[in-house]
Amino acid sequence: MECGRGPHRRAGRTPRVMGSPMSVEATPSRARKPVEYEATVTAVRMETHDTATLLLDLGPGPLDYKAGQFLNIDPHQFPAIAHQCAYLQEQKGRKEPARSYSLASAPHEPHVAITVKDEEFISGVTRYPPLLSPLLVHGRLTGARIKVTGFMGPYVLPDDVTEKTDHVLHLVAGSGAVPNFAMVKDALHRGLKLRHTFLASNKTWGDILYREELAALERSAPDRVRVVHTLTRETDEAKYGPHVRKGRVNEALLHELLPDRDTCLVYVCGPAITPWDRRKALETRTPATPRFMEAVLGHLHGLDIPDKRIKREAYG
Repeated sequence: MECGRGPHRRAGRTPRVMGSPMSVEATPSRARKPVEYEATVTAVRMETHDTATLLLDLGPGPLDYKAGQFLNIDPHQFPAIAHQCAYLQEQKGRKEPARSYSLASAPHEPHVAITVKDEEFISGVTRYPPLLSPLLVHGRLTGARIKVTGFMGPYVLPDDVTEKTDHVLHLVAGSGAVPNFAMVKDALHRGLKLRHTFLASNKTWGDILYREELAALERSAPDRVRVVHTLTRETDEAKYGPHVRKGRVNEALLHELLPDRDTCLVYVCGPAITPWDRRKALETRTPATPRFMEAVLGHLHGLDIPDKRIKREAYG
């Protein structure tokens, strides 16, 4: 499973923007048609052992995008993975689509940035190995020129966000942190009168994306940013404390962090049940196991938070 968005994002997955017609919709960036850029990779920064941020120079001129959007990268442009691409197309019976990657950058920052996770192939769990993400993460692409298409996606703060709320809960898992990290940076830069609670779920302390950056944002604006981590597989008890909880996100934790459940906005980004999961469930006549998205939406609904106040983006 690759992620990245829209055929999608983490490492090139296909993201799905989920929600009913009542979901909090955001205005797309000027509704302009996506543009193809020839970008230069100016730096590659390893965030964790399997996740990297690529800084991209898209050339002179203003870039019209909103924090939380994504760009696409076509895998066919890379000779190094041409054979893998051809093999996967033969197996799937269709052309490999472009992979989508959320922007880790905010519009005021000098470079466009994407954060990519190298998804692992697990026999019996994932149907196909990742194609593009291993190259982007481990391919030593600094200085390379790649074609990207952007910018797309409605997973952004609405233009009138401060009229809707003064508190945004960012509820993310793993690389689902990417677009929400960009939103927080952008809102702080623009001086929006919002409080941000950033609740990030990861397996271990070492898996947390932007750990130091988020801590710095919280220190710089303690009245506007609160960061809470939940860890599901961390064995070092010293890591836990008031800001680092053990276990999965649960209803009790959300109840604690959302005293304003009638007025808050919740932005949820993380893994959800995939089409492959659903097909396998049908074949085995067993229900698909809920993932992060399904679990936390159940908790939010249990707290009577209306759908119109929940914005969702799933990958898988």
